[in-house]
Amino acid sequence: MYHPTVARLTYRGLLGRRRAAILFVLPALLIAISAAVRAFQGADDQVAADLLAGFALATMVPLIGVIAGTGAIGPEIDDGSVVYLLAKPVKRPTIIFTKLIVAIGVTMVFSAVPTLVAGLILNGNGQQVAVAYTVAALVASIAYSAVFLLLGTVSRHAVVFGLVYALVWEGLFGSLISGARTLSVQQWALAVAEKVTRGEGLVSSDVSLPVAAVLLVAVSAAATWFAGRKLRTLTLAGEE
Repeated sequence: MYHPTVARLTYRGLLGRRRAAILFVLPALLIAISAAVRAFQGADDQVAADLLAGFALATMVPLIGVIAGTGAIGPEIDDGSVVYLLAKPVKRPTIIFTKLIVAIGVTMVFSAVPTLVAGLILNGNGQQVAVAYTVAALVASIAYSAVFLLLGTVSRHAVVFGLVYALVWEGLFGSLISGARTLSVQQWALAVAEKVTRGEGLVSSDVSLPVAAVLLVAVSAAATWFAGRKLRTLTLAGEE
């Protein structure tokens, strides 16, 4: 299910000079803000939780997920180079699964690692805040990568749709409409963080942990399966 050559080409595409520069911006900004907050405010568990929730989990993780998930396959479809990949004797589900693994790895490195560093800077992992949000970033990376990889497979406007979901649905509607939070990867990840943290009330989610776990697995699996199916359809269309 994992093809090293496909993985190497995907890594090369994702970590090219332009995309790599974009991927480094948000983590660097998070760490810089965390250092400034710690310098002026000192160690504060609630401030650390609020910053990691508001910037790291709500903004940085989904945006990096958009870049990695859509960038793993979208550009190849747009410029037509995917035809050369599909001409190789590699199963279509293997292509999708390999690209998903690469997207997850890139998203985790550029989101979970900076989240841990920022949390340690903010309060030294007091009340397990840094670890809680790092775990949340890890599980969110899987779901975001799967969803945005699917978008990259089915639409030429995947980045736009990804940003709409991340910023409008989760950011705007999620803060105004309680029902929208149930269909939010951010809320599912917060349910995991709430379980990990030790501080009462530092982290809260509108979704219970069992429901969040089921939705994380179901959405990730369904998005991966459908992306593989779409790639098969794309192959047939090209052959015809």
